[in-house]
Amino acid sequence: MEQNDNQISELLEDEEQGGWMVTYADLMTLLLVFFVVLYSISSLNLVKFRRVISSIQVSLGESKPAIGLMELAGATDALDQRFSLEDLSGLRRREVAAFKEINDFIEEKKIGEHAVAHIYKGKLVIQIRGQVLFPSGSATLSREAESIMDQIARIVSRYTEYMVNIKGHTDNVPISTAKFDSNWELSALRATSVLKYFIKRGINPLRLTATGYADILPLVPNNSDENRSRNRRVEFVLEKKPEYY
Repeated sequence: MEQNDNQISELLEDEEQGGWMVTYADLMTLLLVFFVVLYSISSLNLVKFRRVISSIQVSLGESKPAIGLMELAGATDALDQRFSLEDLSGLRRREVAAFKEINDFIEEKKIGEHAVAHIYKGKLVIQIRGQVLFPSGSATLSREAESIMDQIARIVSRYTEYMVNIKGHTDNVPISTAKFDSNWELSALRATSVLKYFIKRGINPLRLTATGYADILPLVPNNSDENRSRNRRVEFVLEKKPEYY
């Protein structure tokens, strides 16, 4: 009987001595999970994170969030992970400020009949009818247009996070002159004239592009003089550089 008691005591001692393995294994599992979580946070895609934050704030001109939380959870490609609460809370602040400045200058210049600004998919768009900037059939900026162009240039200069795509548009009335073979040349040269003006005002050329679209993107059908006047326009599309998204 005493021998059996000794054997049982030895077995119990062996179990007690091996109990630390369970605790050790649990600790290792918890540490593994902890480091996996840390890695996931460190490799969070800031671009997608900022887009999530912007999607849950009040959107201007956007009806759907750009990204969902499930997509955020799956974002593992790391870009720039340096961000602050100021970045997040001020994500839309400068966009709203720029939009307000644009509308203020349109009101100040009393050109609301010929100019409009709106936000579309995170882009600031300014549309100015062609006759405000250019004489009919010309790609040379009018003298009256300079004050308008100067104001737009000042806004563009202040908001350096935006690229600016200048788009020239015409109506569908064919043009054929010694200088312009078609509306393609006219729209492209008008956009280029605006681009050159911005460069003269000190805006970095790397932020600027100029494109002519002729009459292929009308705002309204070209079935009346009024509609054709609306379609003859120059658009300034301000879009944030990728690293600011």
